[in-house]
Amino acid sequence: MALREQWAETAMGVVVLALAGGFLTYSLSVGGVSTKRGNYEISAKFGEAGSLAAGAAVSVAGVKVGTVSQVTLEPKTYLAVAKLSIDPTVKLPADSTAKITSDGLLGGAHIAIAPGASLEDLKPGGEIENTQGAVDIFGLIGSVIRPQGGGSGDSAAAPAPSASQPAESY
Repeated sequence: MALREQWAETAMGVVVLALAGGFLTYSLSVGGVSTKRGNYEISAKFGEAGSLAAGAAVSVAGVKVGTVSQVTLEPKTYLAVAKLSIDPTVKLPADSTAKITSDGLLGGAHIAIAPGASLEDLKPGGEIENTQGAVDIFGLIGSVIRPQGGGSGDSAAAPAPSASQPAESY
């Protein structure tokens, strides 16, 4: 009986490993992870990168056309430099605009590219000049909830009547 249990456990282990391999293959194909090489790389500099990280999607009109391959800090200008790996079938005009956006309050950051009207395309190794950094949603909400003013609002705008001047009565 012990030998039969060992074979059953071994068979069950093989089935579990096969299922795990199938799920891995499926998740990589659905997730858009491409093993295809030949993508060309361009860069974009942003004043604020937010939560942008390597592996984030790059899209044009909501369609994924590439990924962020690297995000670094340029030491002289303190700008975030994002290296973008773009599908070679997608030719971006040289005056395109890149914007860091998110999929909602808790969504991950990605780059949305709005194509320009230039007749010249961005060459491999080129840079998108027109960029818009990430917006700190929680900072904006906090500034609306807790305005950072200079005190009690109207007290500085209208001086209090002095003792030498009589208050106007109606």
